[in-house]
Amino acid sequence: MQGVLSGVRVLDFGRYIAGPYCAALLAEYGADVIRIEKRSGGEDRFQAPLTETQEGALFLQMNRNKRGLTLDPMTPEGQEVVARLVRTADVVIANLPPQTLAAMKLDYESLKAIRPDIILTHVTAYGRGGPYSDRVGFDGIGQVMSGAAYMTSEGDGEKPYRFQAAWVDFGTALHSAYGTLLALMARAQSGKGQLVEGALLGTALTTTNATLIEQAVLNINRTPTGNRGQTAAPVDIFRTRDGWILVQVIGQPLYKRWAQLMGESEWLTDPRFRDDISRGEHGELISERMSRWCAERTSAEAIEILGASMIPAGPVLKPQQTLDDPHVQAMGFFQPMDFPGLPKPAPVARVPLRLSETPGDLRTRAPVLGEHTDAILTELGYDAAAIASLRARKII
Repeated sequence: MQGVLSGVRVLDFGRYIAGPYCAALLAEYGADVIRIEKRSGGEDRFQAPLTETQEGALFLQMNRNKRGLTLDPMTPEGQEVVARLVRTADVVIANLPPQTLAAMKLDYESLKAIRPDIILTHVTAYGRGGPYSDRVGFDGIGQVMSGAAYMTSEGDGEKPYRFQAAWVDFGTALHSAYGTLLALMARAQSGKGQLVEGALLGTALTTTNATLIEQAVLNINRTPTGNRGQTAAPVDIFRTRDGWILVQVIGQPLYKRWAQLMGESEWLTDPRFRDDISRGEHGELISERMSRWCAERTSAEAIEILGASMIPAGPVLKPQQTLDDPHVQAMGFFQPMDFPGLPKPAPVARVPLRLSETPGDLRTRAPVLGEHTDAILTELGYDAAAIASLRARKII
């Protein structure tokens, strides 16, 4: 079955997550994505290694459905290969610093000179136009500069915590894929390509925007409270007899059901708890009541009772428990995919969307290093002798 993006060719010069996952999102819906990496392999290929050749878990997730080409684009011969690729492509994706992009002749003006209607999706740490634009950065930069890490600590002056999951990177990849699709739609109408720009800091600021708006308007200067919410309650992680669960009560209907379940009907008229913001201000008291209730029950018992009252609650799971969870398994969020050297198939997460008419598909595993180099160069018009010459001169 052809995907909705069948016929769209994407050149992926990305690294790690923000660029590569943007390309993976397009590949899942049918785009022909070619990952270009240096001859020795990109650094992201070897994160959290799983195989004897050190391919890692991150690489397997980011690069499914892609073909792999090795290339030294800093050489004249390598730049000729890039030019031939660009002539066949619709989109170029790169999360590289602007100066690196220009040195590789992958900046928008250079690409447009080769193919006028090309779309360049460029992801950076800080965005273009400010004093930090030439700096490099990873996901954590967005976390710490947006206020998110500060608000994740246990109190003002306590050590802040960076969230282990790369939510800034993934959010930037999602925004970048959205922008790429908009650019493709615009090109279908106007015939013109364009530059699509994403930034890790911009994504992080978007997710903390409500907190920043409150600060700008009210100058409230909130201090962190760990897992406990500040604008509603109970919102916290609570210990049970055999583990931990998260409970989130937001809005009057949920709070009413919670107070009745706790046997605290008088709290429905207590002025301290009259609305979400008031309950957030007295969240320590409400969390203490919820803690006593949870401590008397197992996680499964607590979640069952809360669920029956339509109160959002979920268990805090370890990674293996996540993999074993019956709902996770029943929903098919993961697809087992083999890879050379793996002791068993890897559970690669599908794009978490379901389209009834044009679904995505995990068709192929991530490529081994340079797996499709010869085939791609042959498509570009290189014959066997020319390919052998490029290899001998260490261009590929």
